[in-house]
Order: sequence, then structure tokens, then C-alpha cells
Amino acid sequence: MSVGEEEWARERAGFGQDGAPAPGLLAGQFADLTRTLLDATPTVGGVLKLVVGGATALVPGADLVSVTLRDADGRFHTPIETDAVAERLDQVQYDHGEGPCVESARPDGPAVGWSQDLGRDPRWPVFGPAAARHGYHSVLATALLPDARPPRLSGALNIYSRTPGAFDARAIDIALLLATHASLALSHSEAVATAELEAAHLRRAVDSRDVIGQAKGILMQRRGISADEAFDVLRRASQDLNVKLADLARTLAARHTEVDLPPAAEG
Repeated sequence: MSVGEEEWARERAGFGQDGAPAPGLLAGQFADLTRTLLDATPTVGGVLKLVVGGATALVPGADLVSVTLRDADGRFHTPIETDAVAERLDQVQYDHGEGPCVESARPDGPAVGWSQDLGRDPRWPVFGPAAARHGYHSVLATALLPDARPPRLSGALNIYSRTPGAFDARAIDIALLLATHASLALSHSEAVATAELEAAHLRRAVDSRDVIGQAKGILMQRRGISADEAFDVLRRASQDLNVKLADLARTLAARHTEVDLPPAAEG
């Protein structure tokens, strides 16, 4: 779905003015996308799928859409695309270190990169002709910056068109808005995932601490020793039996009427 030139100009002219008409088609589509992103299950894959679908629907001339992500070690990969050709064109850029996708995906790269005639663009002597041979003559890439902290994971939203001169200022504006939506949604999904991992780690730590305390109490009561001595018994037994201390403590706490530690562990 695309927005006509007249409607786009009308919306832009009226944007922010008093008494402007209700938001039009484009604004409605972005509002729907925003709601969907916020309501969606906060996973990276889910966000990328929605953003790629949004780019396909909203950017005039978009024939292929993909996402480039940059790993912590600086390597690039394409986790999602609308067609395998997009992944092949992305890979040409990764292999040769040239093209708007890799440039925009770098943390210090440009916010947007594009070409209206890839077969003749002197900036990318390998990627440009390769894209043209596949029948794609225009490309538009906008930066994704979902993480401002080191190592600053980053990426790019990549849009290819078979039409020369496909991407004008209107398309660039839409792509930049989509990339902003994507960056914010990815940042949210990463934060949720990190929080869940941290919560799970904390729960495991608390559970381990509690069960070790129970096992220490059993040994203190059974052998008449101090808390420090009971912990030393557990630690030595864990080493001698090559079993994690928390697992050993959990077994002792659950089966304390049946299980005792080897006498040698008391040393």
C-alpha cells in the first residue's frame, strides 16, 4: 500500500498546524504499526518481522526488504528478509565490505544510504553491478540502533527496488520513521529479554542460597558443628564427588533422612 503524491503533500503541509484535518492514511498506518509493535510479544524476531512487513507495505517501490544486524564481533548477518535474493544481495555487501547496508549498520555509519542507479554507482564497484544483474536498480538503507551501550549492537533496514530512481525524499522519510520505530521496539525487546534473564538468574541464586542454608542446618544439627564448618563439609564433598555445591545441598535437603556426606569430607 502506498500514499499518493497529493495526499502526502497535503498531510505534510498540514502537519502541526492549528485546525489541521484528522490524520490521514499514512499517519493511521504508522499508528497501527506502533500499536502492533507495542502489543506484540517482545522478541527480536517478532519485532523484525513486523518492521519488514511495514516497510513492504509503506515504502513506495519496495520490492525486497531485509534487515542487517551487526554482531558484537563486528560481523553482519541477515536474520529476516522477504525473499532469498535480498539475503544474497546483503551477503555481497558483507563479503566485500561495501554498500549502504553495511555502511548504515556500522555504529558510526550514516543514518541513511541510497542509490538510484546501482549499475552505474561508482561508490560500490562490486555490489552495485551485482544488484543490477539480479534486476534491482535502487536501494535504500536506514540505520537501526537498538543499543546505545557497548558493544553497541546495530543494524540496518534494507529496501531494494527493481525501478531505477525509485526512492525519493518521501520514501526516505518513511524508511527513517520505520527505522526509528524498529530501533525503539528492538531496544524494548532486548530490555525485556535482559530483565527476564536477570530475574531468572536471581531466582536461581536465591534458590541455591536457600537450599545451601537448609543443608548447612541439617549438618549443624546432625553433627553439632558451626555454620562455617558445615559449609566447609559441603564444599569439600562437592569437590570430592565432582558435583555442584547447590545440587549436592539440594539432594541432602530433600533426602536428609536417607543421605549423609562421606566422613572424609569433614577432614
